[in-house]
Amino acid sequence: MKVAGFGFRERATAADLQAALALTGVQVDALASVTEKAGALAMQEFARSIGLPVIALQEQDISGEQTLTCSPRIKARFGTGSLAEAAALAGARHGAAGARARLLAPRVVTADGLATAAIAERLEP
Repeated sequence: MKVAGFGFRERATAADLQAALALTGVQVDALASVTEKAGALAMQEFARSIGLPVIALQEQDISGEQTLTCSPRIKARFGTGSLAEAAALAGARHGAAGARARLLAPRVVTADGLATAAIAERLEP
């Protein structure tokens, strides 16, 4: 199972999220972010447009997650280096006790900086 994790600014649109996912070049089975962002209109519209479920994660689900990249702002806010990478990893493990996950690549950032995306895949125990 491959999951796209997202981080995005409040003014991001569904098109920004689509652009971020397109930059990864990977087809995924689900989308993930922290609850606040998972429920945002942009995320819900994007998920509906591509027919994928959204995994809403609690902040404690991503806090302490080891990521390939590190934003000081995200580290201070969420306790992890990249919201997109951490959400992808936690989302890939979601609902599968004992499963592990790995990032396929570091996060990508849209040209306007409004959205980031990263892809992780579940590794079965």
